[in-house]
Amino acid sequence: MFYYLSLFLTPYVGFFNVFGYHTVRAGAAALTGFLFCLLAGPGLIQWLRVLKAGQPIKKDHVADLHALHKGKAGTPTMGGALIILAMLVSLLLWSTLTNRLLLIVTAVMCLMGIVGFIDDFIKLKRKHNDGLSARAKMAGQILTGLLLGLFLYFFPITVGSSYINSDHILDWPGLVEALKAQGSGEPGSLAAKHVWGRLSPTLQRRLLAASAGQSLDKKSRTLLLEELNAILDERDFYEEGIWRDTPLNGSSESLLNKGRGDLSSRQVAQLNRLALEAAFPDSIARGARDLHTKVEIPGFKGVLIPLGPFYILFVILIIVGTSNAVNVTDGLDGLAVGASIISLMAYTGIAYVVSRVDWSEYLYLIYVPEASELTVFGGALLGTGLGFLWFNSHPAEVFMGDTGSLALGGVIGSMAILTKQELLLPLVAGLFVLEALSVMIQVASFKLTGKRVFRMAPLHHHFELKGWSETKVTIRFWIIAILFALMSLGTLKLR
Repeated sequence: MFYYLSLFLTPYVGFFNVFGYHTVRAGAAALTGFLFCLLAGPGLIQWLRVLKAGQPIKKDHVADLHALHKGKAGTPTMGGALIILAMLVSLLLWSTLTNRLLLIVTAVMCLMGIVGFIDDFIKLKRKHNDGLSARAKMAGQILTGLLLGLFLYFFPITVGSSYINSDHILDWPGLVEALKAQGSGEPGSLAAKHVWGRLSPTLQRRLLAASAGQSLDKKSRTLLLEELNAILDERDFYEEGIWRDTPLNGSSESLLNKGRGDLSSRQVAQLNRLALEAAFPDSIARGARDLHTKVEIPGFKGVLIPLGPFYILFVILIIVGTSNAVNVTDGLDGLAVGASIISLMAYTGIAYVVSRVDWSEYLYLIYVPEASELTVFGGALLGTGLGFLWFNSHPAEVFMGDTGSLALGGVIGSMAILTKQELLLPLVAGLFVLEALSVMIQVASFKLTGKRVFRMAPLHHHFELKGWSETKVTIRFWIIAILFALMSLGTLKLR
């Protein structure tokens, strides 16, 4: 709301221009989410108590653990509804509601929250820890992942190369000679002559003065790159008659079929990039294609794994995996929500980086133009998470339940997917990976050998049974989550 208000009022009152900045709106969204939780939290907790929406505690599983947790019996659950409600209010006030990525991650949060709510509701009706069957819960998670995967496959959030940097120039001397030929009146393609005519007189003189076969000086290179990138933004650059004898490659046909007047600024840049590649095929590298179905390998410069249609299955795997990992971590007061905030703050920073063409270019990351609004989403979740933690800290007044844990897990997975940093997820959410692995190792060991590796899984219960206090386990696990998040951010420069 405030973003649109700024568009209307800025011409009259300059102050409102600040609401156009993502960082300002992210901070405001965080404050709004935090205050909403503080104000609405007590009423929701009291309402849940009236409904007798208390958490049942198992007595027949591990006697020692029941002794530690029996005091939690009756604590209101379904508190994740507070997180989702606070997020929706905060985003309604501070986000750009037309941003596709924001709508996608919000939809995943709500869908997974609905799955978790149904599970919590059944548990409360039965007064037992068994809610939805494992098959039914998995079906809800898979359906959410499938919808997300299909959308991203048919409506890409990334674009082909829409800028040119020095690494994209394969042959500097060859490019200079091709351009000089047009300035000297030598025979050449109409496309190359068209490009020459778009260059400034200053750059033209520099190119004509360059020695044959020699590369340009640094200042001339910089100027040439700046002007080529400026050409990419020109909506009238591509002319069908000029490129009739210089066919474009890649996705030009689908772009042209839309009609140049209907292309977005990013699509115009992509079309013009394809035109430049066609004009100088030996000098300008072909940009990456089908980035929306490719996965970037952290630590390697420009190494992508093409998945094609299998990317949809990959998305399903991420959503199911992260939601279940957060779900099994939600066993101690404040543990899951605190660790989720840490992981999501890492991805919020990454979202801001990949939304900027200059930073993503510098760090060799896939450029995701619309990801900037995910910083506002991340800010809202930071404030909302801290507000919920106010009531969920030990001794907890409310539990998030599956309503919250599945929603947060879906959000973490979505942020990994929407920032095109999917393979960084095991590091960003390293604590959740450890928790999930402890369960898998425990189950596999017991089935294969009849012995348990841990006193109890997930891992946090193992340390509880070793004598660590609940608060100590939670804080130490938060520290581990912070270390994982910092390591993940450190890998961005390793290319």
